Amino acid sequence: MKNVLIAAVAACGFATVSSADTWDMPTPYGDATFHTQNISQFAADIAAATDGALEITVHSGGSLFPHGEIRNVVRSGQVPIGEFFLSRLVNDDAAFGIDSQPFVATSYDDAAKLWEAQKPVVTELLAEQGLVPLFSVPWPAQGLYTNGEIETVEALNGLRFRAYNAALEEFATLAGAAPVQVEASDIPQAFATGQVEAMVTSPSTGANSTAWDFVTHYTPINAWVPKNIVVVNERAFRRLPEDVQTAVLEAAAQAEARGWEMSAAEADAKTAIMAENGMIIVTPSDALTAGLQEIGATMLTNWEASASDAAKSILTTYQGQ
Repeated sequence: MKNVLIAAVAACGFATVSSADTWDMPTPYGDATFHTQNISQFAADIAAATDGALEITVHSGGSLFPHGEIRNVVRSGQVPIGEFFLSRLVNDDAAFGIDSQPFVATSYDDAAKLWEAQKPVVTELLAEQGLVPLFSVPWPAQGLYTNGEIETVEALNGLRFRAYNAALEEFATLAGAAPVQVEASDIPQAFATGQVEAMVTSPSTGANSTAWDFVTHYTPINAWVPKNIVVVNERAFRRLPEDVQTAVLEAAAQAEARGWEMSAAEADAKTAIMAENGMIIVTPSDALTAGLQEIGATMLTNWEASASDAAKSILTTYQGQ
C-alpha cells in the first residue's frame, strides 16, 4: 500500500526529482541582446509553469556551439533546443530566406504579415528535419553603417562589406561591394583590422557592438526585417509529459508576442544610443533609396527564378493580403 501511495504522489503535478529534466540551449548572441533576454525569460517562464519539471540552461553568445552549427546539433539531438537566424537555412529552401529579401517587408506590420504567410511553410519544412518551431522574433529593420555619408549605391563600390547570410552576400555584390562573412560577435575586430569597411545590420547589433568606435554614419534604409527562430527537437519534445509540452507552447507564444514588442522598442532605443555616442544618423537620399530598391527588385526576380513552389506560395499569400 505504501508503494502505491508513493507512485500516486510521483504521478501528480509537474515536479518530481525523478521526472525533472534539464535542457541545454545554445544561442548565438550575447546577454545584452534583446533576443537572448527574451529567451532567458522564456526559460524562466517554463521553469515556473512546470514547478521545475523542465529547466532550460541558456548558453549565450555561441559559447556552447557556434551559430552555424546550432540547427544541426538540435536536429541530431545533441541538444534539444536552440536559436538561430532563420535565413541561414536558405540553402535548404528559399522559404527560409524570404524575410531577408530587400524591400519585401520593411515595417513591423508587413513583417508580421509575412511571418503569417511564412510560418506554415517553414513549419512543414522543419518537420521534415525532425524540428518543431516554437517562436520567431524579428530584428529591427536593417540599416547601413559607413564611414561618411553614402548618397548613392555607387558609393558602396569596392567597399569590404560585412555579410551574415546569402541574401546579404548577393546584396553587397550587386552594390559593387565585396562581401565578407563576419559573425556579430566579431564585428568590432573585423572593422579594426580592415577586414570590413561597411555593413547592413540592425540598430541592436550596431549599438551592442559600439559601432561609433569604427564608423561615423548610420543610415536607416529599413531594407528588411529578418527573424531569429527557436526550434526544438521533435523527439525530445514528444518525450515530455503532455502538461509540460503545453507549458512550453504557452511560454513560446508569450515569448513571440513579447519579443516583437521588445524589437520595436529596441529600434528606437538603440538608434538613440548611437546618436548619443556621436554617430550621425542620416536620412537616406532619394538616389540611394532608388538604387537600393532597384537592387531589391533584381534580387527578388533572382529569388523567384530558383525558389521552390512552397517558397513562392509564401510571396503569393503575402502579396495577396
